[in-house]
Amino acid sequence: DFTKTQLTVFGIVLILAVDSINPVKIFLHVFPSVKPWHIASVSIALMIYVFISELKALLYFATKVFFNSIASIFFRSVEVVGRFNVPRHGPVIFVGNHANQFVDAIMMVCTCEHKISYLIAEKSWNRRVVGDMAWALGAVPVKRAQDYSVKGSGKITMKNVLFGDKEGSTGAGAILVTGHNTTFTKELTIGDKVRPPGTAIAMKVIEIENDTSLNVEAVGTESLTLPEEPVPFDILQRIDQKVVYSKVLETLASKGAIGIFPEGGSHDRTDILPLKVGVALIAYSALEKDGISVPIIPVGLNYFQKNRFRGRAVVEYGQPVYVDPSTLSAYQKGGPEKRRVCSELLQRIEDGMKSVLVTAPSYESLQVIYAARRLWQQKELLISEKQDLSRRFAEGYKQLLLQVNGKPPKEWSDLNDRIVSYQNELTELGIRDYQVPGLDSEKGEIQSVEDLDGDTFLSGMRLPYQICHVLFLMLVAAIPSVLLNTRIYAEKRRKKALANSKVKIKAEDVLMTEKILICIVLVPTLWFFYAFMLKCFTNLDGPAIALIFFCMPLFSYMSIMWAEAGMVEFKDLRPYVMRLYPSARRRIAALPETRKKLSNDVRAFIKEHGPSLGELYYSEDIDWNKMSVKARNLSKKDLKGE
Repeated sequence: DFTKTQLTVFGIVLILAVDSINPVKIFLHVFPSVKPWHIASVSIALMIYVFISELKALLYFATKVFFNSIASIFFRSVEVVGRFNVPRHGPVIFVGNHANQFVDAIMMVCTCEHKISYLIAEKSWNRRVVGDMAWALGAVPVKRAQDYSVKGSGKITMKNVLFGDKEGSTGAGAILVTGHNTTFTKELTIGDKVRPPGTAIAMKVIEIENDTSLNVEAVGTESLTLPEEPVPFDILQRIDQKVVYSKVLETLASKGAIGIFPEGGSHDRTDILPLKVGVALIAYSALEKDGISVPIIPVGLNYFQKNRFRGRAVVEYGQPVYVDPSTLSAYQKGGPEKRRVCSELLQRIEDGMKSVLVTAPSYESLQVIYAARRLWQQKELLISEKQDLSRRFAEGYKQLLLQVNGKPPKEWSDLNDRIVSYQNELTELGIRDYQVPGLDSEKGEIQSVEDLDGDTFLSGMRLPYQICHVLFLMLVAAIPSVLLNTRIYAEKRRKKALANSKVKIKAEDVLMTEKILICIVLVPTLWFFYAFMLKCFTNLDGPAIALIFFCMPLFSYMSIMWAEAGMVEFKDLRPYVMRLYPSARRRIAALPETRKKLSNDVRAFIKEHGPSLGELYYSEDIDWNKMSVKARNLSKKDLKGE
């Protein structure tokens, strides 16, 4: 631990500082024929040998240290929940939601003791910096069909047909694809996939009848609206992943850990995407080949203000999911039985992933959920406690909607609209919810909104001091902070990612990653530029410049802390400045009373309807994995109209 490390370092320094207890000095004194360079040469040779033999482990360690530095710079706090769910030894498969592109992998590496080998898209593997980091971590590149999709000739229509007895089908049905000016026999083979426009769902070809007619699997298409009018389509060619599976199984057999993002790609949605079958195939293959029932650990990567510098993150490890050994025989039969057991395992993995996330039907409803949680909350909570409370609100929100068949009564809609209106008011005024209660205490002797004026307000506040303070802090941290917060390049990459994606809403999941990548390149470049300027325009000697250069990471980190302090001051300054505007003055003065009334109404609503939610309302500790299963079953009953 840290205490032992400190004592060890101090002990080594003591031994090196005192010649009488320095073992090297003692050895040279006893054997005068041995010269210092002899010992140095042997040490260098041994160091080179250890470095070469343990290169992969050293690279992983160095990369992990670097990633920890990145996380501490770009995030104000990273809190870990549920680490006790991770087995300390043996093979492990980590499955995480993919909400922040390459930052997700950084979070898992920094918070997990296991040496994780990731599956990474070949497209990302070929990128500079990203690919280099992935290589250092021992990642395995995977060629994804969607990265190499091509446009099919002609157009297609689709309709469901009964098709249970064809080889390769699920036994539940299939989709008939009818082509218009198409050449299916030339462009497609069995196992390829076709994808209609506007969706990420691709359907596997199981039979090609002729150039204008083929059949595809209906698995996973429940939410897809089949095109009845001719539409263009994409072709995703079948890719043989035997080499990838071989490397993964070899890692698991050697008691290593694998990291997978089973959604297949990063996105900015408020719920997880349908999981790819790869993780289930890996788990069953490990059981079949090596007799290992590998624990599959769900990892919830939850970000607060994830696209902003100095945001917060909660990494939550859920209860492990295991392959049921009794289903192995069904898996080995292949065909419909194999697909059935793989689908069941995927469903359990999805339940596990949802148990460590806060999910909602839409971005708007998620914002309402977070706002309601803040209005209900009366004391400061730990991030993990906020996470648990937010999850209760999210699940309660969904269950209440199910109780009324998605048609909330007027009183519910009115409360929802008032919360949205309150949030919009805060956004327009540039004020945070936590600042609103303080506005009420700052009125002093003012009795009404009409009594407010700029002179009275300025005489009682620290406004001039805060203005000077924030300007000073921002000047000190200017250059590094501009680089860390730059959006120009990141915004360009965001637009490109959005244009190439079928699942992203705004592609905001790529912003933080692109900021980090550009800073990895530009910040060290800035250090070299500073060193060059010192060499050319000062009288400092080489050792002095070298010392300054090696201290620059510390200076950069200090500037980040100054920048964060400046941003806090700036945010606290905003309500004061807004009060100087007559149009905003009355609106700000009314906020505390609006919030108080809204908070009381939210608490009254929860007190009235909470008991109908059972353990969500009453239980202090909730098994979120079981809760996810329960929520899924309730949704299925609702779909069936029960």
